Amino acid sequence: MKAARSLKLKKQEDKASFVSWRFALLCGGIGVALIGLLIRVAYLQIINPDRLVKEGDSRSLRIQSVPTARGMINDRNGRPLAVSVPVDAVWADPKEVFERGGITNDTHWQALADALSIPLEQLTSKINEYPKGRFVYLARQVNTSIGDYVEKLRLPGIYLRQESRRYYPAGQVTAHIIGVTNIDGAGIEGVEKSFDNWLTGMPGSRTVRKDRTGRVIEDISSTDSRAAHDLTLSIDERLQTLVYRELTKAVALNQAESGSAVLVDVNTGEVLAMANSPSYNPNNLAGTPKDAMRNRAITDIFEPGSTVKPLVVMSALNSGIVKENTVLDTRPYRVTYGSRGHEIKDVAPRPELTITGILQKSSNVGVSKLALAMPASEVVNVYSRFGMGKPTNLGLVGESSGLFPTNKQRWSDLDRATFSFGYGLMVTPLQLARVYATIGSLGIYRPLSITKVDPPVPGTRVFPETVMRTVVHMMESVALPGGGGVRAAIKGYRIAVKTGTARKVGPDGRYLNNKHISYTAGIAPASNPRFSLVVIINDPQAGKYYGGAVAAPIFGTIMSGVLRTMNVEPDALPVGDKNEFVINK
Repeated sequence: MKAARSLKLKKQEDKASFVSWRFALLCGGIGVALIGLLIRVAYLQIINPDRLVKEGDSRSLRIQSVPTARGMINDRNGRPLAVSVPVDAVWADPKEVFERGGITNDTHWQALADALSIPLEQLTSKINEYPKGRFVYLARQVNTSIGDYVEKLRLPGIYLRQESRRYYPAGQVTAHIIGVTNIDGAGIEGVEKSFDNWLTGMPGSRTVRKDRTGRVIEDISSTDSRAAHDLTLSIDERLQTLVYRELTKAVALNQAESGSAVLVDVNTGEVLAMANSPSYNPNNLAGTPKDAMRNRAITDIFEPGSTVKPLVVMSALNSGIVKENTVLDTRPYRVTYGSRGHEIKDVAPRPELTITGILQKSSNVGVSKLALAMPASEVVNVYSRFGMGKPTNLGLVGESSGLFPTNKQRWSDLDRATFSFGYGLMVTPLQLARVYATIGSLGIYRPLSITKVDPPVPGTRVFPETVMRTVVHMMESVALPGGGGVRAAIKGYRIAVKTGTARKVGPDGRYLNNKHISYTAGIAPASNPRFSLVVIINDPQAGKYYGGAVAAPIFGTIMSGVLRTMNVEPDALPVGDKNEFVINK
């Protein structure tokens, strides 16, 4: 009995000992776990907290770009020529879209597709293409009203981004000057491209914390954006509109391939207007061929024809080869060219002409005889001094320097003769406008500018003023009765002009049959020149092609409008009862 009781007590003691040991083991395990947890917490919170913070931030922090509007482009009087209009971009986070149910047949998804004018299948395909992606554009440059509607749909994973779209108030009128930007707002043509860095600001940034639904719950920090610069051009939108309108009419009337016109302030070198026809709509480029966006006034080159004859006359007078009252034999004559001869003749031959008559009647015979009386280098030099063969340096993409025989060593008599009436070199319309701006400034060469400049603008004298005044006076006869440019005449104003006609050169370097370039270049008012204007009509096919018949009337219409718009006082004053005009007093 006693032994049984003793055995029972021993079993109870063993059981109690086992429970105590197990409890102690459990407590020890819990203690070790707590210690390990505390060590881990201490490690994460004190020793190495950055990784945890970084992981948390990667899930909730977002850096948003704060865009800055592209700078405005204005004309010289502050009229806007290019402005940025706020629009929205609609984008999707494909991963979030799929995590939150994907695209369903819900009417909200169909409403999104309808708002963006995208079939629902196409919208679905765009998002499904990058199922783990975090960003894909659904639509760019949508109106803010559409953006507001999309936002109200509250679709998961669909967001808006602010951006801007360029708008050009003058449209086709200034398209070739201003150019365009791409969908990301970077300039790709014209002034937009050339001055892209100036017009582009530095976007700012905003660091925010978002919740799981994508809503901003905290602003962390921000970096201010740097505003873009506005750009003021030398262009006068009133004159640009006038030039473009009349040029477009003339191209249509003459059934021409194209036309270009450039107007320059002779006292500053500022380009006041530069137009091409046909043009394009910069606000809607759909279907616009790349070739239509070419600024022909700075890229296309032509032989200048008779528009260079005043320079040869200047050189001859300055060299003392002839005087103002010299009379030249202008009957046709032959020059040797290799083993053969070539006849130099005028369209309307005359036995003799004065120096003024050579310009008035545009005599190839007369001007070539002047050139042959001088070294070839003399004519090359005077052409060069007036800017031929030199870059125009407006900073626009595609500017050509033309073709000029700077290093030509051997000149035949035929080369020298034809060079004097505009063959054997090629210029852009802008280069020719610079030549006449230098004539208008009476021999002072000034650099051209597409941006507004503050006068006075210093220049370099390249020719004596006395000779320049004499030749400008002679050029006035071209627009008088009997002159080749009489159709350029402007009632009430004295103008000094020169017309020209040249055959077109084909891609193979040969002259094309029945294809011509018609020119009229000049300055006004002749008594105190302020503007130079060049008008070029490329390949007129309506029956007439001479510069005096095709380009001269346009010159007169444009220059008349310019003088009146700019309130230039008439310098050909009426006298007597017959309302006649004193032109060359």
